[in-house]
Amino acid sequence: MTQAAATRTTCPYCGVGCGVLAAVRNGAVDIAGDPDHPANFGRLCVKGTTLGETVDLTGRLLHPFIREAEGGRREATWDEALDRVAGGFRSVIEKHGPDAVAFYVSGQLLTEDYYVANKLMKGFIGSANIDTNSRLCMSSAVVGHKRAFGADLVPVSYADLELADLLVLVGSNTAWCHPILHQRMLRGRRSRGMPKIVVIDPRHTATVAECDLHLPVRPGTDVWLFNGLLAFLHEHGLEDTAFTTAHAEGLDRAVAVAKQTSGSIAHVAKTCGVAEEKIREFYQWFARTERVVTAFSQGVNQSSAGVDKVNSLINCHLLTGRIGKPGLGPFSITGQPNAMGGREVGGLATMLAAHLEIENPEHRGLVQTFWNSPRVPDTPGLKAVDLFRAVGEGKIKALWIMATNPVVSLPDANAVRTALKRCELVVISDLMADTDTAALAHVWLPASGWGEKDGTVTNSERRISRVRAFLPPPGEARPDWWIATQVARRMGYADAFPYESAHEVFVEHARLSAFRNASKIPALPPLQKGESAAVGGAGEFIPRLFNLSGLADLSAEDYDALQPVQWPVPEKGSAGTVRLFGDGRFQTPSGRARLVAVWPRPPAHAPDDEYPLVLNSGRIRDQWHTMSRSGKSPRLAGHLPEPFVEIHPHDAMLWGVRDGQLARVSSRWGTCVLSARVLPDVPRRMLFVPIHWNDQNASDARIGALVNPVVDPLSGEPEFKHTPARIEPFSVDWYGFALTRRPLAMKEIPAAAWWVRIQGPRFLRYELAGRGTPDDWSVWARRLLDVPSAEADWLDASDASEGVYRAAHLYDGHLDACLCVSPRPEDLPARAWLSALFERERIAPGERVALLAGGTAHRADDPGMRICACFGVGRNTILRAVRERGCTTVEALGAALKCGTNCGSCLPDLRVLIQEARATTV
Repeated sequence: MTQAAATRTTCPYCGVGCGVLAAVRNGAVDIAGDPDHPANFGRLCVKGTTLGETVDLTGRLLHPFIREAEGGRREATWDEALDRVAGGFRSVIEKHGPDAVAFYVSGQLLTEDYYVANKLMKGFIGSANIDTNSRLCMSSAVVGHKRAFGADLVPVSYADLELADLLVLVGSNTAWCHPILHQRMLRGRRSRGMPKIVVIDPRHTATVAECDLHLPVRPGTDVWLFNGLLAFLHEHGLEDTAFTTAHAEGLDRAVAVAKQTSGSIAHVAKTCGVAEEKIREFYQWFARTERVVTAFSQGVNQSSAGVDKVNSLINCHLLTGRIGKPGLGPFSITGQPNAMGGREVGGLATMLAAHLEIENPEHRGLVQTFWNSPRVPDTPGLKAVDLFRAVGEGKIKALWIMATNPVVSLPDANAVRTALKRCELVVISDLMADTDTAALAHVWLPASGWGEKDGTVTNSERRISRVRAFLPPPGEARPDWWIATQVARRMGYADAFPYESAHEVFVEHARLSAFRNASKIPALPPLQKGESAAVGGAGEFIPRLFNLSGLADLSAEDYDALQPVQWPVPEKGSAGTVRLFGDGRFQTPSGRARLVAVWPRPPAHAPDDEYPLVLNSGRIRDQWHTMSRSGKSPRLAGHLPEPFVEIHPHDAMLWGVRDGQLARVSSRWGTCVLSARVLPDVPRRMLFVPIHWNDQNASDARIGALVNPVVDPLSGEPEFKHTPARIEPFSVDWYGFALTRRPLAMKEIPAAAWWVRIQGPRFLRYELAGRGTPDDWSVWARRLLDVPSAEADWLDASDASEGVYRAAHLYDGHLDACLCVSPRPEDLPARAWLSALFERERIAPGERVALLAGGTAHRADDPGMRICACFGVGRNTILRAVRERGCTTVEALGAALKCGTNCGSCLPDLRVLIQEARATTV
C-alpha cells in the first residue's frame, strides 16, 4: 500500500495506539501498519490487520429509533429523537435534581466525544454522575498514580521497554493482549541479549512461554510479594538515599509495614504459593538491575485491593530511585484505545477535566470559570457499579449509555439488566442496532464508527494520535460529540456548545489544560520531615503536568496534519515529552513522590464448600470486549471460536468434566454453559473464562453474570479475577454444527439447549448441542435452516442406531446450508472441508455424496484450530510441519508456512506447539 494513497489513522482496539494506513479500493478496505508511527513502526497485531473485515454495515444502527408504548421501536427523525432525550433528561432534573440522571461512557470514544459529554454533565447539568467503562480496567492505576505522584501520570514510554535490562510483567498477558508491545519487549533480546523477563501471573499464559522466570502467585497475593521486595531492597542497602531524601516521602512507614507483613522470603513464598528459590531469584534480579520496568495491567487493577497492588510495586521504584530515567519505571499498560484520553477530559466520576480534582474548590473554580458554567459539582459522582445499583434502586431515573455494553461487561450483569428494565429513560448511542444493552433502550441514536469519524486518542505512553475518517458515515450516523452537542443545545446550553467540528472541541480541551497552568511544576526547596508546601500556593496558577499549551492554537489544517505527540506539550513547536519526573518534581502538595504504606489483604470472597474454585476472567488473543467489532472478522473467529472454560485435568476429573464437552459454571451471582478445555497449564482449583461472548452470539456465555460485584474501596474497580465458583457437566444428548449463508433464529429452536454463532468468510457457523432428540430430524433441520418443505434440492441421511444425522441444502447448484449431528462431539466431521465448499460456485456430483458422509475420507486434511490468523494456518498443519518436515524453530515454520511472519501475535503459540510436537515424537 502506498502511503500517499492511504489515510493515516489509529487502531481502535487496545491501548497500544498503533498507527494504521487505511485505503478504500474496489469497495474493500485495505489495512496496513503505519511505518512512521512511533507506537508500532508499521507492525500490527492480528486484530489490527483484520480491521478491514469489520467495517461492513451488517447489524449497524443507521437511523434514530424510539420505543413505542406497546414495546416495539419505530424509526424517528434526528430532531424527534434528540428532543426526546433532551426533554426526558430535563424533566427528570426538574422533578428530582441533577443527580437523578447519569451518563455511562466508554474508552472507545474519542477524546472530543468524551470532552463534550463530560462538560455537559459536570458543567451544565451539574452532576458528577458520568463514569466510563475504563472504571473496569484502569481506575486502580489512576488512583495509585495519584497517591504516588499527585496526579494520574504515566512516567515511562514504550522506548523504555527496549532500553530496560529487566522487565517485570505483573498480571499482564502482553503476548495476547498487547502483542505489538510484546514484540517490542523481545526486540532487545535479538539485538543485545536483554532484557530478562519476569512474569508474575497465576496462569501459564502465552507471555510465560517467552519469559526467563515465572512466578505463578496465588490470586490476590501481589501486595505480599512486592512488600517483600521492598523489605528485601531496603535490608540489602538498595535505597537511593539521594533520591529519597530530596524527592520522596513516606518511606519509613512504607518500609516498616512491608517488613511487618512480608519480612522474610519464606513467609512471602508460603503466602504466594511459590518456591522460595524463585522468590529469591526475582528479588536478586531486581536488586542487581538498575534498568527495570515493572509493567502491569488488569491482573493488578481488577481487584478489591487493586490500588494497594499498584502502590506496592511503585514503592519499589521510588525506594531505588528507578523513575524518570531511560529504561526504568513503573508502567501501567492501558486496555482501551482511549482510556487515557478519557481520563484527561474527566471521563471518570471522581475527577474534573484537565487532571483537576472535584473536591478542590480552586480546581472547581478554574473549570467553572473557563467553561463559564452555572455549576460544577463539589462531590464525586457514582462509580460504575454503584451507578447501576442506583439505577436499580430508582435513584437514577435517566441514563445515557455511549459506546459500551454494560449488560455484558459489568459484574453481576443480571442485576444490571434488571436495573435497566426499571429505568424510566435509557438512551444508547452505538454503532450496533442489537446488543444486550440496546434491547433495553427507549431511544437509539446511531453513532459514527471507526473509519467514519475524526478526532484523537491517547495511548498508554501519553501519546496523542489522530483518528481520521476514510469512509462516509452510513445512513444517518453522527459523531458522538455532535450528538452530545445537539442534546446540550436543546437543554438550553447552546452558547456553551457551539462546536461544528472535532477540531473546535480539541482546541477547547487543549486550552483548558493550559488555563492558569504554569509551564512546569516549580522547583521547591528541600523539605524537612513533617513539612508540606502547596504546589503553586493559593495564587492564580495551578501547575499541573497535563499541559497541551502547544496545541491550544491549532488551526483546522494543523489539527488535520497533527503528528503523534506525547504530552506534556508545554509550548508551540514542542516535540512533546518522552518521560516524566526526570527533574525529581512530582505533582503532590510537597512536590515529592509518596511511598504509600500498604497492608495486604486477600480477595473479598474466599472459596468455600459450595463454591470451591476461583473463577478468573480475561481476554483472548483474537477477540475484543463484547465482539461487536471483532466478531465480524472470519479470520479472528478461527482461533478460539467458542466460549470456553479452562480447567486443570485433576479438577476436571474430580468434578466429572470432559475435554471438548459442555460444562455449567456457577457462582452466587449467575451461571454459564461453556465448552471445557482441560489443560495441564491451568492452576489447580482455578477456572479461566474469556469475557467476550454475549446473548447475540451465544446461548449462555455472559461471564459478567458470574462475576461478583465487589470493588476496590478507593478506585471502584471490580474484582474480575477472583470469584468463588463451581463446575459440573452439562449433559446433552447430541452435539452438532450448522453452516449457513443466513442467520438462524436460534432462540426459536427449543431442542438446541446450547449454541454459539461464529462468523465465517461466506457463511455463519453455529455450534449446537441439545437435550432430547427431535421426533423427525428432517423436519427439525428444515426448520432450523429455514428451508421450505417443498424445496427440491435437499439432501439428508441418518443412522438411528448411531444417532447420526446429516443434511444439506443446495440452491442454484451451490451449498446454501448444511447440518451435522452426533451423540459425541469428537465424532463430528471436520469443519474445514465443509467450510471450503461455501467458496465454490457449484458443488460437484461426487461432493454431494461426501456432504452426507461428512466430508473427505481423510481427517488428516483438517488444519485444526487456527493459530496464525494472518495466513490461516491451523494447529494440525503446524504440528505436521514440525514432525514431518523438521520445522523445529519459529523461523523454519515461517519459511514453510508463513505463520508468525506478519504481526507476530502467534509466535508464543508456535513455540509451544514446537515443544509439544517434539515431546510427542520422542
